Amino acid sequence: MRKLLLASAAILGGASGAWAQAEPTPFFQSQGMMAMKWGGGPAANNNNNSVGTAVKGAIAVPAPGTVVIRLNGRVQADITAGWDTGDQAGGGKVQPVAISSWMRLYPGIDGMATNGLRYGASIELRENFPGSAAQPTPSLTGAAPSASTYLSGQTVFVRRAFAYLGNDKVGIVRLGQADGVIGLFDNGEFTSQGWDGGIGNFNGGTAQFNGSNNGSAIPFAWLAQAGAEYGNEKIVYLTPQFAGFDFGLQYAPSMGNGNSNCGAITAANSGVCNNISAGNDSTRWLNQLAVGARYQGTFGGFTVKGMAVYETAGKEAIAGGGIVLNGLNNTAATSASAIKYDNLSFVSAAALVTYNPAGVTLAFAYTGGALNGQLAMRPTGGVSENAFLVGAIYKNGPIVLGIESGWVQSQGAVQLTKITQRNEWEIAFGGTYNVAPGLALVGEFIHTQRHQGGVNFSTGATSAALGSGTRDGQANKLLFSTVVSW
Repeated sequence: MRKLLLASAAILGGASGAWAQAEPTPFFQSQGMMAMKWGGGPAANNNNNSVGTAVKGAIAVPAPGTVVIRLNGRVQADITAGWDTGDQAGGGKVQPVAISSWMRLYPGIDGMATNGLRYGASIELRENFPGSAAQPTPSLTGAAPSASTYLSGQTVFVRRAFAYLGNDKVGIVRLGQADGVIGLFDNGEFTSQGWDGGIGNFNGGTAQFNGSNNGSAIPFAWLAQAGAEYGNEKIVYLTPQFAGFDFGLQYAPSMGNGNSNCGAITAANSGVCNNISAGNDSTRWLNQLAVGARYQGTFGGFTVKGMAVYETAGKEAIAGGGIVLNGLNNTAATSASAIKYDNLSFVSAAALVTYNPAGVTLAFAYTGGALNGQLAMRPTGGVSENAFLVGAIYKNGPIVLGIESGWVQSQGAVQLTKITQRNEWEIAFGGTYNVAPGLALVGEFIHTQRHQGGVNFSTGATSAALGSGTRDGQANKLLFSTVVSW
């Protein structure tokens, strides 16, 4: 008998509230059809917004002909301490101890028509800080701003905004700035992101960035819950579940939003607009297409899950077609935007098994193919990417413990194509104690290291001369955090 449960465990952790009516199976909850709260991430580029922060209690479900309006949120306060090879880059020195805090707001609406149509919309609002991509970077040489002046530069911006339509027997369509098939199939389980209360660990976590110039932070190549995966506008269709299987399909015309005001396509503005199919930046991809399948089943005391997604995208047409790199004939001054790139073409696959009586989950994730780092195109002639992630999570009542490790092999610096390749490794471990509904205490340690011949990870400089200009990126960070969510 076909299951009518829509089983894409997507963006949702949980929400407080009471049932609007008694329904034995909130089938749409795990499909992303409820505009409930996500988890959260610590910085403008952090992306872990689905796991580890569920508020205990029933989920308010709209009765036929009604809607449920939500305003969930999250506040996180952290203490970090650590060492990074980039801490003394640029003539300054970073304070190794940092205290930080941030907020997230998750307004949304879920409705149900009298004919059974499910519909709604959801927004994620984040706090932005001076020094992020959207704010000017403070100078090492200028006068230090007062705390009041500094916080006046903070802003709130939209990270996700989407609408959905769904039906029990047909599935769900999501449209807008939101997760694709990879992010919807993996809400953090396959990539072991849930053990630290949604802090983020490898996926742009606080411990990666506080007290660092980011040179030792490894881009999250596995993409689930990553901003590079959910930040562009797309349409996604997810099926109901059949005998444990469900399927997904997504399309995105570009890397950006159709509301972007590109104006005339000139050298001056084409670098800030992602809706260009022919211009002067060969790093832009377009016409993104993904298709995937997932399985979920329980056998005795074991829960088994697996997923596989194939994704591809074309690229912007460049006058002259770009430059094919040619080993030692390259120079570090070669413009990355003038280099020729291959179409995106890669596979994301993962599996996990949970032994339910012991509360232990073992998970594995892999991403590989024609890409370079985090959803960036591979330079023509560069090596294929291979990224492996393994993790183990133990849950016992209010205690959650975890450990995970990741390896990423990729081309890295495009100017060094056919000269050197990038090798990265990271490990993190720690846990969460859920003191009360909505209150979690988190502790974790993370170590990262990056190497590519000819790359200085402290300054970002590259050198094509073999044996020179190399400085590995390494970091050790310790974090303690208080998380309040509602």
